[in-house]
Amino acid sequence: MNTLRQDVHEYLSMRRNLGFKLREAGKALLDFVTFMEQQGATYVTTALALVWAQQPVNVQPAHSAQRLSYVRGFARYRCASDPRTQIPSPGLLPFQPKRARPYLYSDEEINSLLCAALNISHRYHSCALLPWVYYCLFGLLSVTGLRLGEAQNLKVQDVDLEAAVLTIRGAKFGKTRLIPLHSSTSNVLSDYIDRRRHHWVGRPVSPYLFVSSWGNRLDSAQIHRAFYLLSRQIGLRGESDSHGPRLHDLRHRFATNTLVNWYRSGQDPERRLPLLSAYLGHVHVADTQWYLEAAPELMREAMHRLEQRWEDQP
Repeated sequence: MNTLRQDVHEYLSMRRNLGFKLREAGKALLDFVTFMEQQGATYVTTALALVWAQQPVNVQPAHSAQRLSYVRGFARYRCASDPRTQIPSPGLLPFQPKRARPYLYSDEEINSLLCAALNISHRYHSCALLPWVYYCLFGLLSVTGLRLGEAQNLKVQDVDLEAAVLTIRGAKFGKTRLIPLHSSTSNVLSDYIDRRRHHWVGRPVSPYLFVSSWGNRLDSAQIHRAFYLLSRQIGLRGESDSHGPRLHDLRHRFATNTLVNWYRSGQDPERRLPLLSAYLGHVHVADTQWYLEAAPELMREAMHRLEQRWEDQP
């Protein structure tokens, strides 16, 4: 019989081959195995899983519930080879996650953000491209609804300017999809790629589209620091605010605006919703519907359509 550690590696490998990235789960389960080895335990028990999940004692309930869910998934896999395995009940450490309320940016706020990006100050020539990097990155997020990780992972070869199409590779669940671009977006990307090529001529640079001043792929921490700085400059966040509009909210804005435009052009949003879902890279339409909650403009359009139906009735 395999050890717990061997089975954890096999479990993670199997699920990653199915398209799950399991970054946090992978680290947590290896930590869980170490804990079990320290306890001298050779099979999963609910009692030990609970002790581990609630470490350290001062963590938020959501954190403990998430840790226990990692063990629960592994235990379901492990019980096929070791019937002694106990699967922690879903009712243990109950926690209902609260999704952040999306912020729906106005056109003026997007324009202010992009203008501020172009005016990022820099002392050295090595940083001269960064204003254009953030201008194009934030602009692309706002007009395509891409996930931040998808934009980060774009390579220059993934941008087909002739066909006006982006290729998103290895997205959520390992999926690849094509994103058509408006001609204005293609023009901005073409200009940025020319600037990028000129800036890095004769020097090594990674193949990623959006790169740092060192020529490697922008990481999430760099992007969020720049976004928070610009948000404070244009008044989206206060100087001491720890919460506020997020980059992910640009994805909500894109989804909402798409549906509003369908309403106003007389199209049937219900029939076209699967198209938006596929464009956003969602597996289920229900995932897209959540993006459309709490949008006053959508509520107004829905009410207007309902009133028209009432008026048309004899």
